[in-house]
Amino acid sequence: MDSAGWKTWAEGASSGLGAGMAVIPYVLLQHYRKLKLSDQETLLLIHLISFKQVEQKDFPTLEELQEVTGTSTQTIAHNLQKLLKAGLISIDEELDELRNIQYERYNLSGLYEMLGRCLAAQEKNKPVQKLRQEPDETSDQEEGHNLFIVFEKEFGRPLSPMECETISGWIDQDRYPEELIRMALKEAVFAGKVHFRYIDRILLEWSRNRVKTVNDAKAYTQKFRSSGRS
Repeated sequence: MDSAGWKTWAEGASSGLGAGMAVIPYVLLQHYRKLKLSDQETLLLIHLISFKQVEQKDFPTLEELQEVTGTSTQTIAHNLQKLLKAGLISIDEELDELRNIQYERYNLSGLYEMLGRCLAAQEKNKPVQKLRQEPDETSDQEEGHNLFIVFEKEFGRPLSPMECETISGWIDQDRYPEELIRMALKEAVFAGKVHFRYIDRILLEWSRNRVKTVNDAKAYTQKFRSSGRS
């Protein structure tokens, strides 16, 4: 390459970098096959991330996505539906109170949650699928991602982003110990009421009655059942 060509290349590279850079999780490129994502769906996720980071667009139009992907709007809409159904993305409705305008944005927390599980499985040197099938081997001392997997096993399906937020709220906001959350889940299974409202009621009742450990919960539950039989 001569000096003129090198200068042209350098100017083009500089211009391109000046347009902005998007940070794409490498774990997505590593594990998108394990998440059963097609190349088109993965590229679509990458563009959603890029629009948000570089152009501050949380809800690009189908036409904007068509321009960067080169696929039809019908195909893009179909792929978005698949991603929504898989729980990898969701659509949040927001209100701009200053301008009184309702708008929507793509929420990628489901994708990041799933990628977190991939990383956890990779660190344990186990396949993601095996980790989902054998959550009973995990200990109560492990991090929150494994708690999500335990819930998924009992519910028999992937958790929605809203359900993941509920579990995170129990841990981060309500400060319930993870072992107590697991115990509440077991109580819900025992009662045949495996849904989040019932589990939340159990945790709230325990909190009101100063139940702070698994032993406290066992004693309280035994007392409650004994009084119910008498």
